[in-house]
Amino acid sequence: TLYKWFLLSKSGYDAALSIVGDKLLFYVQSDDDIYDLPYFTSNNKKYICLNYHDYGYSVNFEKSRQLHIAVPMAEAKNKFSYKLTQLPDFTPDNYQDKDLQFKYHDVSYHFKIKVNEEVKKIFTNYPVVEDYQLYFNEPLSKETYNSLIPQLKENIKGLSVKNGVDYLMHFTRYAFLYETDKDNFGREKHLSPEQTLLYDHSDCEDRAALFYCLVKEIYNLPMIVLSFPHHVTVAVKLDRPVGKQIMYNGTAYSVCEPTPQTIDLPVGSLSPDLQSAAYEVAYSYIPSVK
Repeated sequence: TLYKWFLLSKSGYDAALSIVGDKLLFYVQSDDDIYDLPYFTSNNKKYICLNYHDYGYSVNFEKSRQLHIAVPMAEAKNKFSYKLTQLPDFTPDNYQDKDLQFKYHDVSYHFKIKVNEEVKKIFTNYPVVEDYQLYFNEPLSKETYNSLIPQLKENIKGLSVKNGVDYLMHFTRYAFLYETDKDNFGREKHLSPEQTLLYDHSDCEDRAALFYCLVKEIYNLPMIVLSFPHHVTVAVKLDRPVGKQIMYNGTAYSVCEPTPQTIDLPVGSLSPDLQSAAYEVAYSYIPSVK
């Protein structure tokens, strides 16, 4: 822990140490909105614990007073962020084949994609990031991208944008088994698009992230993420809005539900139990103009 703190500090990041009972905690300054990690504030700066997992995500802060250790380092000034712009350049032999299949309009589609178990290790202790922009935009690794995106593009060739989005929505909905995070991991966990492809089970937030990724990569359409009290879904800006429309900043978005429901919802349909439920637009994506 001391070694990690030292390297991070010498790399220019504002890191900190504290002791709680017999436990040494390692913090770093960050403005990221993290759901499941302890933090403290000092001089209006937030410091997030980076080694909470070392203690099984359980430290009794009420039983023992936290003692902060002041070790000034002149170069330690930068903020830390969990934002990822790329995954490591794995070698092709790190990947295994994974079979995916789903049925769309009574036609069965089969995919053989490349996935990498090392990705699970990378994200083992990655926290629950509340900022959808961070983990929705985590990129696919090169091998996984090249094994999936071209197949999807080929399958939707000749379809209208609306029907192509519908195809991607059904792929995300039915090519994977549903399971809650509590049953799957024993705790809340947000999966990036790459992880959702890697794991056999996923929940609504994970599928929303994957669907967003696929629409962004293939069509690059404006999208908004809708956060309900117990559900997350996506709405897409189509040339002609259909069905359930969400008005946001003067633009109409059509709901696209990428998670299995009790009925097979088409583009523009929201689950009946959410029709009158309150929601917030948790993130909006507007493609940059080139």
